[in-house]
Amino acid sequence: MPHRIPEAIWYPLMLDSLKRIDRYILGKYLKTFLLALALIIVIVITFDVSEKLDDFLSHHATFWQVVFDYYFNFIPGFVNLYSPLFIFIAVIFFTSKMAGNTEIIAILGSGISYRRLLRPYLYGASIVALIVLLLGNFVIPLSQRHLIEFEEVYVKSKATNYYNNLHFQAEPGVQVYAESYDVTMQRAFKFRREEIAPDGQLVKRESADIIHFDTVTHLWHCNGYSLRTIDSNRNESLSFKSTHDDSFGLDPADFDLLSKRIETMNTPALIRHIHREQMRGTGTVKEAQIEFFQRMLNPLAIIVMTFIGVSIASRKSRGGTGVHLAIGITIAFTFIVFMKVTTVFATNGNLHPFLAVLLPQLVYGLAAVYLIHKAPK
Repeated sequence: MPHRIPEAIWYPLMLDSLKRIDRYILGKYLKTFLLALALIIVIVITFDVSEKLDDFLSHHATFWQVVFDYYFNFIPGFVNLYSPLFIFIAVIFFTSKMAGNTEIIAILGSGISYRRLLRPYLYGASIVALIVLLLGNFVIPLSQRHLIEFEEVYVKSKATNYYNNLHFQAEPGVQVYAESYDVTMQRAFKFRREEIAPDGQLVKRESADIIHFDTVTHLWHCNGYSLRTIDSNRNESLSFKSTHDDSFGLDPADFDLLSKRIETMNTPALIRHIHREQMRGTGTVKEAQIEFFQRMLNPLAIIVMTFIGVSIASRKSRGGTGVHLAIGITIAFTFIVFMKVTTVFATNGNLHPFLAVLLPQLVYGLAAVYLIHKAPK
């Protein structure tokens, strides 16, 4: 009769071997992802520099401005946008090599279950997803603002501190127009504010040649102010003032188009923007909601893509890594296309923004569960 090894001996040995496998796979996961990301970033920056070098030189951008003001802010957005694709390629690449070297077979043959094998992959995906979540909600909006400001000055050569022909709804029934607005001076020219009744009739119109925001009183100081009111009997009254101070229910940020770009808002500011636009009844709510749900849910794509990659690459194939990469890249691009299609349906159709962002994750998540279930154990 063979002697049975006491549990006090084999159990610690098994735990130690599991920890080694976890560290081994997690190390390969993170190293391969970072290496793939670094290589792609270098290639992309090289092509981008060659394309924009004339703009940088013609607008006298210094080397340090290009590096720190442009590319330093370019990289976080690039990582956030393409991290699921890079994770997928990285997982396919190193897992396929492990399968080709029969490492996967050896691990499973030692008594470790396939589900337990997936744990270090989940650890790695969770780490990257958390980093992407923090980047997308707090770091990237700030970097995007600096990136846009740099491009407007050194690439597009358009002044970001001056806008023409602004027309927006301040709140339901209140329309605001300005012929031009100077962001630096917080000053609007040829200003007009109209209050419109539910039946579409004009109730009140305020006009001014120039309005300037006073940062002390938080009121708009008007020059050449006129007020026209129409009562329920359609009687009109008209009055003029050389100067007038009023809040108008407006802030300088309402005129600053750059501050309204949702990609430059951190998540707390984006939430406030959504609530405000819902109150105003404007048509920009859907775009803001899509941006919010993408920031919250897109990190899940990293976990989904990781599990799909493992289930595909853990099969030993005659074609080796090349076949796995071809299949993986095809799946990754169909996932990206699916995300774009649902976003268009949400923006221009009746699909709810939450479903538009969640649906691709859900469909490919179910595909990941199916592939893992069918993977050789």
